Parts: sequence; C-alpha cells; structure tokens
Amino acid sequence: MGAPIGPHRQFPSGAAYAEALQHTRLCFRHPELRAAKPELTNLGLPRAISGAFASVFSLTSVVSGQRYAVKCFTRYIPDQAVRYQAISAQLGGLDPRGLSQPWKLGFEYIPDAIRVGSDLFPVLKMDWVEAVTLSTWLDDHHGDSQAVDRLATRFVELATDLTTHGIAHGDLQHGNLLVAADGTFRLVDYDGMYVPALAGHGGTERGHRNYQSPARDNDAFGADLDRFSTWVIFLALKAVAADPALWNRLHEPSGEFLLLTEEDFKSPSTSSGLLTLLSHPDHTVSGLADHVRSLSYQPLDALPALAPAVPAQAGAASAAGSTVRSTSARSAATGALPGWMSDHLTTSAAAVPPAGITGSAAFRGRRPADVITAVLLSLALAACVLLTLAHALLPLGSGLVPVAFAGLMSLFARRRRPELKASRTALADLRSRLRQLDDPEKAAEKLRKERAGFDTSEANRKVGLPRERQKLTDRSNQERKSVEETKAKTLREIDRKIMGLDGDLQTALAKALSAQQAAFIRDYMSHRLIAQSKPHGIGVTLTERLAAAGIRTAADFTGYRVIQNSPYNSTGAQLVLRGGRRVNVHGIGEAKAKALDMWRLAVRDSAVKAQPTRLSAAEQRSIRHDFTLRRAALADQRKVAERVAENEHAQVRQRLEAGQARLAREDAAANTRAQQKRQEFSRRAVLLQQNGSRYEALRGSLDEAQRLGHGLTYGRYLRFLYTGR
Repeated sequence: MGAPIGPHRQFPSGAAYAEALQHTRLCFRHPELRAAKPELTNLGLPRAISGAFASVFSLTSVVSGQRYAVKCFTRYIPDQAVRYQAISAQLGGLDPRGLSQPWKLGFEYIPDAIRVGSDLFPVLKMDWVEAVTLSTWLDDHHGDSQAVDRLATRFVELATDLTTHGIAHGDLQHGNLLVAADGTFRLVDYDGMYVPALAGHGGTERGHRNYQSPARDNDAFGADLDRFSTWVIFLALKAVAADPALWNRLHEPSGEFLLLTEEDFKSPSTSSGLLTLLSHPDHTVSGLADHVRSLSYQPLDALPALAPAVPAQAGAASAAGSTVRSTSARSAATGALPGWMSDHLTTSAAAVPPAGITGSAAFRGRRPADVITAVLLSLALAACVLLTLAHALLPLGSGLVPVAFAGLMSLFARRRRPELKASRTALADLRSRLRQLDDPEKAAEKLRKERAGFDTSEANRKVGLPRERQKLTDRSNQERKSVEETKAKTLREIDRKIMGLDGDLQTALAKALSAQQAAFIRDYMSHRLIAQSKPHGIGVTLTERLAAAGIRTAADFTGYRVIQNSPYNSTGAQLVLRGGRRVNVHGIGEAKAKALDMWRLAVRDSAVKAQPTRLSAAEQRSIRHDFTLRRAALADQRKVAERVAENEHAQVRQRLEAGQARLAREDAAANTRAQQKRQEFSRRAVLLQQNGSRYEALRGSLDEAQRLGHGLTYGRYLRFLYTGR
C-alpha cells in the first residue's frame, strides 16, 4: 500500500509522472493500464496536458485496445477518494436517456495505482473522447452563426441538466467544455465538482479566474458555483452568434478566455470589452452584457440559474428593462423638485450626474402683488426725482425714503414668489436626502478597510488551522511514543524475567538437590556414634567425657582449634560444636582432637559417597510446575501490558480524532461565517454602488437646483415686474 494521502504528503511533478510512464509495465498495477501505450511527443516522451492540480496522459490499453485519459495528481486534494466516490455515485445514477446530451464521461478513481519512485499514488482513469475545446471550436466555426447559436442552445441544455440534478462542475471554462463532432458537449475535469452528497465539504479550487465572479473565493462550494460562469459563456456564444466579428475583435489567439476576462468583471465601468458588448446594436447582446455586468456585483447565492432566466425575447426584455431603469433613474435624479424645475433636468440614468443641463430660471405669471410693487416702485422713483429737484426746500436725502420703501416692498414681494419658495424647498429636500446617504468615497474606504481586515483575519485563521492540526498530531505522536516506550520497557523487563526462568529453574533444582544432600549427610553423621566407632586413642572414659560435653556423634562437632597453655608452656585443643561454641574436654589434647576430627572427616566422606546424586521425578515435577506457573504468570503480564498499551493507543487515537473533528467543526463554522461575511460584503458593495449612483444623481440635482435658484436674482425680478419675463 502507498503512504496515506495527507496535507503534508509530497506528490510527484508532471515530469516525474512522465518519466514513470515510460515503463507502464512496471509503474502500473491495474490490468488495463499495465503495459498500456502512452501517446508520445516528438522526443519520444509521454505527452502531458498539465493543469493546476494534475497532469493528464493519453494511454491505450493493450488488453482492451481502448484509449483512456489518465489523470495523475500533482497536488493534494482534500478528501479526494471520498469526493470521487460521491461524484461517481451521483453521475453513475443519472439515466443517459434523461440527459440532453452525453456530456458525462465514465471514470474510475484508482488508489495506489501508479508507482513513482518507491511510493504509490492514485490516478483517475477516464474515457477518452474525440472532441475539441470550446475555444478551439469557436476558432474554426465562429463564422457560422447558426452553428454557434445551436451550440448556445446546447449549452443551456447542459446547464439545465446540472441544475436539475443539483450538480455544479465548479470550473466551467473553455478548456473543460469539449465539443464533439455532432455539436454536443462533453464535460471533463471533475476535481472540483459539487454533488448533493458532498454538502458540508469545503471547496478545493476557485475555478478559472476569467470565468468566475469576483465574489467567489476558494471556500465557496455548493450548487450555485456555476451560475456566474454559465452566464459568461452563454453571453459569449450568443454574442458571437449575433456578430461573428466579435470573436476576432475581443478574443486573443490562444487566450485563456472567450470574450471577457477577470478584469472586465472586477472593473466593469472601465472595461472596453464589456463596453463593446453593452453598446452593441443587437438587443440580445447588449441585454446579456448588462445582465452579466450586474451579476459581477452580486453574491453567489443571489445569482440566478442560467436556464430558467434566459428570456424568450432577450431583446424585448432588455429594452423593457432599460425603460424601467431610465424611469427609475429619472425619478431618483429629479427627487422632489417642483414641476417648473423638473422641466430643466435631464432624464439621464441615476448613476450619471445630470451634467449637460440646459435652460434658465425665470419668474412666471405676475400676481396683483407684483403689479402693485411695480406701480409703487415707479411712483417712488418719480417721487425721488421730484424731491431731488426740490432739495432746497427739504432735508438732504429725503428723496431716498420713497425709493427705500419701494425697494423693501419689492424685496418682500420677490421673497413671496412661488419660484423662490419652490427653490428653497427643493434645495432643503435634496440636502436632506444627501445627508441620509453616506459619502460614497468614505463608505467605500470603510468597506475596503473592513474587507481588508477580514481577509487578513481569515488568512491568519487559515494559516493557524494547519498549525493547530499539526499540534494535535505532534501531541498525539508524543503520547504514542510515550505509550510505546512504557510498553517496551515493561515487555523488556518481563522478557528478561522469562529468559531468566531456565537459569532459575536449574538453580532451584541444584539448590534442592544440595539441600537434600546436606540433610542426608547430617542424618548419616548423626547416626555414627563415637561410642560404637571407637576412634583411635578414644577410650571409654574419653567417650563419656565427650558425651558429657554434648559430643556423641560425628555430626555434633565441626572440628577443633589449637590453643596455647601459657602456665605449662604447652599446646591444647578445643572442640568446635555444631553451633560454633568451643568446649574443652579433659584428656583431649591436640593429638586426640586431631584423631577425633580425622574420624569425623572419614565419616563425612562415607556420607558424601552414599548421598543421592539427583532429585526424584516427583520432586523435579514439583519444582518445574512452580516455574511453569511463574512462566504463565509472566506471559499473562506480557499480554496485559500489550492490552494496556493498545487501550492507551486507542485513547490517543480517540483524542486525536476528537480534536480533529473539533477543528473540522470549528473550521466549517468559521467557513460558514466567512461565507456569510463575504456575502454581506458583496451585498454592501452592491448597495454602495446603488447609493453611489443615487448620491451622484442627487448631487447633480442639487447643483442644478442651486444653479436655477441662483438665477432668480433681484434684477431678474425687476425685469419680470415690468416685462412679464
């Protein structure tokens, strides 16, 4: 078996796989792949189609003659085997008769399939299909509008199949959409596919950047993964069908996109490609382009599926939508301006400030107060002239009093005009609306900082998660090591005792024999009486004296000790009793003590010759039985030690699995919260864009209202009093 697949396992490179595939008889164990013939390059090496996660090789089986696409993985994919089992079960359960076209390919996930170096690695064996990628097909057929339009319909049917069964491919793009000779699609690369059985798992990839929503991240995983990319591809097909020249105009040779790229989705307002499609005279093209532009701001879960959302009359729907947007924009732009002022505002979209406004402010419809003011002002001027001529009779400056009075009257009358009231009301209303909206730049900067902080926090969390997992693994490894060390120490001690049993048995047998022989000798010697044996030089008198001292048999003493008699300058002897006590026996000198001891030694030699030389069978069985019991007890101790270690290992595994499950739950919960937070950011970005358009529209309306209000000057009012204009 190969090494377990894990996040720390190093997978071979595409070049390493290509080298191994030069000897398929050695590197493969699968019967159909063993000795299979790979497609070769001009240099005679296996041809590889390399991607981000794997290299794909074409091999022809020598057993069946069938051609296969064999995917060799170059990077770790979480839960790879589990994912492919779920995908295989889902796709295998689809009835081909219920599908719009034979888009699904047969595949088999084979663990430990290919040997590279000393390790085994999994592969994915897929049916080979004779087809070309979508971009290659468009290179050859973009001039055939009807064929492209039919392919667009086929693509909608494919998207409908996936949506109906709750499946998302995860990386819909030109390289994974193959077009067969009959004009139907084949779908390849199922690494990131979502099926209902994988609900709750995380994503493994983000998909091709030129086909994905800016709101999608690596953790996104669900049935809605394909919604943005299906609209992008459908827009490209319908646009090329409507105007084949768009292919050469917007597509680059060998470009990793169809008509639009990642930058077009991130910055639609500055996208030249999107602007080309938005301004296209075909309403289907411009309508779909506008729809894709709006989708680029929305969270994934808010995107509509392709099939149900494709309008029957795309052009009419687009035109109707444009009318509604224009009306809404006009309403937002004009706000609560009075009718006389609204006539001067443009009907531009809400997102475009009403720049280009024409017209001028004017007073309309003189009232009695205006006529009276005009008459009083004229009379005041006449009075001023007359009083000036008569200045000699009146105080200086008295002629200005009527004029000042009339001027105050005209100012009051002007202030009461409905045009000024409407201007003030409109300005107050627009300023109030602007105060209710956040400044777009400040709000955008705040959102950007929040998102940057969130991204940093998520990045730190994702970096910290492997560290936490590694801590769990390290702690578990340390615990297992400690358990093994304790077990090994215990077993070594037990084994040492078991190995020593044989020696201990021989020692016990020898000790038992030695004890039996010593008892025999003591018994033999205790039955040899001095009185009966008559040792040399020992008569009846000495025998009686010896008996009085406690020495009757050869077993009662163990020898003698020579002593020096100082008063007589001679030597004597003391006999040593069995307990070690020394006694003096009258008449026993050194010579007689020596003779008596020689007799004792002679008796002992006779006893040694007569002693038993082996234990009886019963005695041996008794001793051996004891050692058999001791051996069995040690064997039981060994089993107990192994069971204890096994139980401790199980507890370590349980703690590790519990810790991993806890981290997985925490990660899943954090991913859910992160997804919700990203969706919140996306919604806020959409709202911010909408509020920004409203803000700019209101700002433009306010500027226009101020311009018109500033046009209602006192001089214009005076002209209005006398001319009516």
